[in-house]
Order: sequence, then C-alpha cells, then structure tokens
Amino acid sequence: MTNTAKHTNRYWGDASLPTSKAEFFNAITTPASAGNGTVATIRMYGPIDSFGGFWGISTKDMGTVLDALPETVTQIILRINSPGGEVFEGMSILNMLRAHKASVIAVVDGLAASAASFVAAGCGETVMSPGSQMMIHSPMSFSYGNAGEFRKTADVLDSVEASMVEIYTEKAGAKDWAALLADETWMTAAASVELGLADRIAVIPDAGETETVGGEELVITVPDNADDPLARVVLLPNQAAARPHNLPSSSELGQPTRKEPLNMSDILKAGLRERLGVTDSAISDELLLAAVDEVLAEQVTDTAPAIPAGTVLIDSAVLTDLQASAALGRQAREEQDNSRRAAIVDSAVKDGRIAPASRDTWLASLNASEEGTTALIGSLAKNTVPVAEIGTSDEPSESDSLFALAFGTDTKDA
Repeated sequence: MTNTAKHTNRYWGDASLPTSKAEFFNAITTPASAGNGTVATIRMYGPIDSFGGFWGISTKDMGTVLDALPETVTQIILRINSPGGEVFEGMSILNMLRAHKASVIAVVDGLAASAASFVAAGCGETVMSPGSQMMIHSPMSFSYGNAGEFRKTADVLDSVEASMVEIYTEKAGAKDWAALLADETWMTAAASVELGLADRIAVIPDAGETETVGGEELVITVPDNADDPLARVVLLPNQAAARPHNLPSSSELGQPTRKEPLNMSDILKAGLRERLGVTDSAISDELLLAAVDEVLAEQVTDTAPAIPAGTVLIDSAVLTDLQASAALGRQAREEQDNSRRAAIVDSAVKDGRIAPASRDTWLASLNASEEGTTALIGSLAKNTVPVAEIGTSDEPSESDSLFALAFGTDTKDA
C-alpha cells in the first residue's frame, strides 16, 4: 500500500472501520454444479492484517475457515477485493490455500493490491472480473535508529521483495519485476492478463447470499475468551455434527477492542431489583449481579439437601409394594404360630397332661412365652388327667328307667 503513515486505520485507510467481521470476510459452501463434491466460496473483502478482528483478515482467520470446510469440498473460490496489508500474513494465507486438498481459483472482484496481489497470483487459477484491477509494488516498512539500522532494514526489504518476485515469476515468468515493483504498477484486468499475473477475464457466478446451505444463518457472537464484539461464528454445512467456529479476533497489542463500557439496561436493572427485593435504586451493576449470584447459590443449597449416612432413597411405589408384602408375611407367620401352639395344647390334652377345660389358659401362656410353656407341658406326666368325660351316658340304664316310671323325672329334694 502507499504511504500508510497518513492512514489513521492501518490498512483500511481513511475508510470507517466495519461493524462486523461479515462485512469483509465470510465463507459459504454449495453443492457442485456437476458431479460429486462441494464448492466453498471464501470472500476476502478487506485488508490482510495479523491483528485480526475488525483490523483485517489474519492467517488465523483463514485457517479457522479452512479447517471448518467439510471433507466434500473439491474446489475453493477465493473472491478478492483487498488493498493488501502485511506481506508475511499474505504469504501464509497463500500457502495455506495451496496446501488444501481442494483446487483454488482466485477471483478478483474489485482490487487485488499489494499483498493481495501475490495471494491472487499464487492460486491455481486467477480470474479478473471485468473492471477489476491489480497493483504491485515494492515492500515498505518503518524503521528507527542509526544508519546501520536503516541499512539492515533495507536488506530485509530486499529479501522480502525477492520472496514476492518468486510468486510473480512462478505465475507470469521472468519480467523486470524490480522496475515494475518500484514503479508501483497498477493494471487493469486486461493488463493483468497480458502481464501474466492473471489467466483470464470472466464473470464467475457467485454462490449466493452469505448463509449456509441448509443450515443456520451466520451469526455475530462474542467468544468466551475474548471481548471483541466483532468476533464471527462461521457455520458450514455438510459436516458431521456441524460445529460453529469462532474466527479469531484481536486488537492492538493484544488488548481488548471494547471502546465503551458495557452497561446494564434500566429495564433489566429495575426488573432484577424488583425480583430480588432490593430497595436501593442506586445500587451498582456489580452489587446487583452479586445479589443474583447469592440467590442462585441458595437455590442450589435448598434443592440439594444432605442425605444422612446409612439412609437409602427408594421410590414410593416400590416402598408401598414392599410394605404390602411385609404385611402378608406377618399374617402368614401369625397363622403358623397359632396353629403350632394349638397343636401343642391339643397334644397335651390328648396325652392326659392337662385338663380340656384349661386349654385356653395354656394357649395364652404359650402366646406369652412359647419356649417356657412348652417345656412346662413336656414336664407333666401323661395320663394324670382323665380323658373321658364324667357323667351320665347318653343311654339310661334299666334301673334308671324303672325309677323314672315310679317317681317321675323330677329330682328336686322334697
């Protein structure tokens, strides 16, 4: 670029800085028009700048997009409208594109100047859109120091120019590159083709609007580890578990690019105060957020009570079933015990150990202490209690019948 010392915004020159990364750098994919595969279109419509962010397109930006391309991509269309920028960033971007398995065609839509010129010329095919231009010039730098320092800087610039000439020569063959670069040569589309830095002039159809095919629209977001509000998420289709990729962003000297402090809106602040029961209308944003954190922490504590050691949690339905089963078991056990104790008493009556009239008494004793009562019954001698019932028989004797005829059946005393 020319005389960057006059430019207030680095490679953007006098133009206003963009408000989003998508204004000058984005990527989309579309199915190939014929055969299998996918075509990826990358629009490089801004400066080449290692700062990234809204300062320009960095190597990391391009690397993130290339890494995100689906495996089905067979061709990359790099659309360029760039004033150029840092030589080594441009060289890295070119080599990254060359290293990709897909074929790369550069389409100059407006301008490919300075570092952008050898990015365009170094691709597999270079197409100039009608009315587009290309500009090449010698590299430049700034230096501070004595004469020796300036001579060292000049040597470095000569070395950088030699690297640029290698790219131009590979594309267009041997030319008086030193003179062309020193003259800051501007070329129309036809002149670029004539010199050999471009292959043809044509209108290459655009893939369409900046959105993914069959996916979500591109979204501007703030990554978790950066304050740059211009960071860009590029979503590309045809990927397994299509994942978002944050285009890296940075600012001068690695500092955040936030120009104004972030403030909580009055509506949000009032709503939080009302819900938290905060009466201080002048409370700071920080203290209000701290109050929110405190409430959230209390909710976590309340909803997760400690379980005492040895306690087992069980589903209520399972507990009900277990209780019913236990009740049936107890009933069956009681019936078994009653049957067994009744059998002990009946056996003692039969053996003549106890009187039939005392049966209920012995059963009660067995219920109170089965083991002791059983031992006591066992110690009683057999046949000590008459088993047969004492009294009249069912059939009256002959003498009883005669007595009844003579005196009647009334046995009461006179």
